[in-house]
Amino acid sequence: MEKQNRFFEGQTLAILTGGGDTPALNASIEALKCRASVLGFNIYGIREGWKGLLGEGDIVNLTGQPYDGWYGGTALRSSRTNPLPSEKNPVSRVPQVMKNLKRYKIDVLVTIGGDDTNGAAKAIYEQEGIPVIGFPKTIDNDLRTRTFHQYKSENIEACLCPGFPTAAKNIMDYAAKICTTSESHSRIIVLEVMGRDAGWLTGAASFGGANMALVPEYEMTEERIEKFYTKVIEAYKDSPKKSLVIAVSEGTRWYNTLKRKTDVVCASSETDEFGHPRFGGISSIIANEIEKRTGIQARGQITGYFARSGECSKYDKRFVNILADRVLDMLIRKDYGKMPVLSRHTKMNEIEEYNTLTIDMGQIENKSLPGIYYDSENFDFHKSYMDFLGHILKKPRGFLFDYNFPKVEPFI
Repeated sequence: MEKQNRFFEGQTLAILTGGGDTPALNASIEALKCRASVLGFNIYGIREGWKGLLGEGDIVNLTGQPYDGWYGGTALRSSRTNPLPSEKNPVSRVPQVMKNLKRYKIDVLVTIGGDDTNGAAKAIYEQEGIPVIGFPKTIDNDLRTRTFHQYKSENIEACLCPGFPTAAKNIMDYAAKICTTSESHSRIIVLEVMGRDAGWLTGAASFGGANMALVPEYEMTEERIEKFYTKVIEAYKDSPKKSLVIAVSEGTRWYNTLKRKTDVVCASSETDEFGHPRFGGISSIIANEIEKRTGIQARGQITGYFARSGECSKYDKRFVNILADRVLDMLIRKDYGKMPVLSRHTKMNEIEEYNTLTIDMGQIENKSLPGIYYDSENFDFHKSYMDFLGHILKKPRGFLFDYNFPKVEPFI
C-alpha cells in the first residue's frame, strides 16, 4: 500500500551557520535543505548563527524557496555568538535558545560550524536533549574529522572540512600570482595566511609556489629565528631571479624581544564571545626583521579574507552533497548528536557515501597539522602534504618568464 505521508511531514528542521564564513556554506545549506525537503520537513533558516535563537528570534522560511549553492558565504549570515556562559557573557542564554526552539516549533536543529559552533551544539544537546546534527565547516581545516590519507606506506590521520578545498585553491592562486611582483623588484614577500592554531591552509601557498613557510605548530623561538634567517639568505641567493615568497600563518608564534618570549601578533586586543583575539600583522613584522637582519628588501602582504571569498569550488560542492546524503540517513534513523565526516581522503571523483561516516559530537575537537607534513628544519612542507593537497587541487598554470639576458659591457 502506498504511503500517504513522507517520513517527517509537518515537522520542521532549522539550519544555522556560525563562526567565520567559508565559500561552501551556501552549498551546505542548499544540500541539507534539499535532503530534508525530500523527507517532508519544513525548512527554516536561523539568521546570524546562535544569535538568531536569542531574544525574539530571527528566523526565515526556506521551504520551497530557490537557493544558490554556488554563491560563496552564507545567505543566513553568521556571527560568533556563544549561547553558553563565557567570560564576556557569564549568564547562560541556553534558556532563550530553548524557548525559541519551542516558539517556532523547531523539531530538529542542524548547526553548520567549527569547534566553537558545534561545541555549543554538543553542550546543549547533552544538557537539553534536543535533536541536533552538526555539520563541519572551517577554512583552517583544523576540525578533527577522522579522515585518513594514504601516502605510500603511511596511513596518516588528517582533517578535511568543507570550505577548506575552496580556500586552499584561493591561496594557491594568490601565491602563484604574487611571485611575479616578487621577481620584478627582487624582493622577499612574506605572505600572511589565515590559520589561528594550525598551518593546513598555509601549505596551499607552498603548493602554489611559495618557497618557505612558517606555521603555528612550531614556535619561532630566538634560536629558531636565527636558523630561519640563515635559510632565507641561502634560498634568496640560490634563487635565479633573486626573489622569494615566504608563506606564514597568522597564528605563528614569533619571538618578541621586548617580552622575551614567543607570542602571537594581534590586530586588536578585543576578543569574541569564544575568547578568541583577532590576529593580524605578523607578515609585516617578519618582513621588517628580515630586511634589518639581511639587508634584502622585504614586504609583508596579508591575504586576509580573500581565502574565504568567491564561489564554491567543484570539489567542495561535491563534498557537501555527499555529507548531506549521510545526514539524510541520520535523519531517517533519528541518529542525533553526531556529525558526518569523510573517512578516507580521496580525489573528487571518489567522494562517495561509502567513504563517509558519523562521529559523536562529543568527539569534536581541534587537530593540528601532523608532523609528517611539515619540515621544521627547512621551514617548508614535505611531499606528503603536497600529495594531500594534490587530491584536492590542480597545480596552477605556471607563471614563468624564463630569461637570461646577456649583460652589456661598456665600450669605454
